[in-house]
Amino acid sequence: MGLYIHIPFCMRKCNYCDFLSFGGVSEEEHKAYFLSLLHGIKGYDEIYSNKYYVDSIFIGGGTPSMVEAGLIEELMAGIHDSFIVDQNAEISIETNPKTLTKKKLNTYLEAGINRLSIGAQSFNDALLHTMGRIHSAEDFLDNYTLARECGFRNINIDLMFAIPGQRMSVWMDTLERAIGLEPEHLSFYSLQMEEGTPFYSMSKAGSITEIEDALDRNMYHSGVKALKNSGYQHYEISNAAKEGYQCRHNLKYWSMEDYLGLGLGAHSFIDGVRFSQTEELTAYTREGIWEEKGGAIVAWEQKNTRQDNISEYIITGMRKLDGLNLIDFERRFGQTIEGAFKANWNSLQKYIDDDYIVKTAGNMRFTMKGIDISNRILTEFV
Repeated sequence: MGLYIHIPFCMRKCNYCDFLSFGGVSEEEHKAYFLSLLHGIKGYDEIYSNKYYVDSIFIGGGTPSMVEAGLIEELMAGIHDSFIVDQNAEISIETNPKTLTKKKLNTYLEAGINRLSIGAQSFNDALLHTMGRIHSAEDFLDNYTLARECGFRNINIDLMFAIPGQRMSVWMDTLERAIGLEPEHLSFYSLQMEEGTPFYSMSKAGSITEIEDALDRNMYHSGVKALKNSGYQHYEISNAAKEGYQCRHNLKYWSMEDYLGLGLGAHSFIDGVRFSQTEELTAYTREGIWEEKGGAIVAWEQKNTRQDNISEYIITGMRKLDGLNLIDFERRFGQTIEGAFKANWNSLQKYIDDDYIVKTAGNMRFTMKGIDISNRILTEFV
């Protein structure tokens, strides 16, 4: 199985962020949180360690790289104490520029972390300021260079497009500069105005303006073309990689494989059951809570029905550019995809006829124009 660890701390919240994270949290609170994490890992050891081994770990957030390096070191030691970790496991940590040091990077490597994800978002300082980022383009380049010097050979760069005020030329300049650094992996996301964020309020007040859909899509398709022309494989709607460097952990999500989430608000999918941890920080770190709860503070749990599994298999699998293996679909669910959606197959067939979806005897996937309306199409499968 995969293991996801959520570290919900940031220097400060970005203007677009609706993730479960907190700025301005003290180092003492960091330590209390990691102590609870280690209790949780030990608790799940008794449930899963004899049934699963771990072949991918993803430490996300928040900004895991803002906490003391020793806490990450203790976390990795706790994981190895409680689980069998494959010697070739992909082990990633999310980081932000201006939070990395040589000491931290060396500690990560010594602890077994072999993949670094750096949130650059843009190489334009004015846009970074608008987004509420704490770093400059120079800070990112300094940290990227330092990571290479320390020995990281698998680095992802996170980028955003459709940022308010961003022109096509600025987006392509950022992407081309990122490609020029030759990272093994690039993620590129369209910025969304999520309710409850400063950007959402600013948009409603008229102080910023959302990028028009046509420009958003032009940025996306131009970016995909540039990545393909530079030798990157566009393997998922918002991700591209050099050959052999697809994110193995994220592929678990898109392939409905088992993963265990630990930490505040972390989600899991194991044996057909989805569940998540509490989102209350004070509850998660309260002394004695783990002894009371027996190793888990589950806030929500759902046993998937067969129809849930079918819908989720399609919704996650169609994010991959290779799409769905229809032979695997029949093996899993005992019927064809046409049979599973008999009642509305005519409307789905129209998307195939109109070249939004390509379907063969063994495969179904989106075309590039199908990706543009993928959310609308996928509602047909829910």
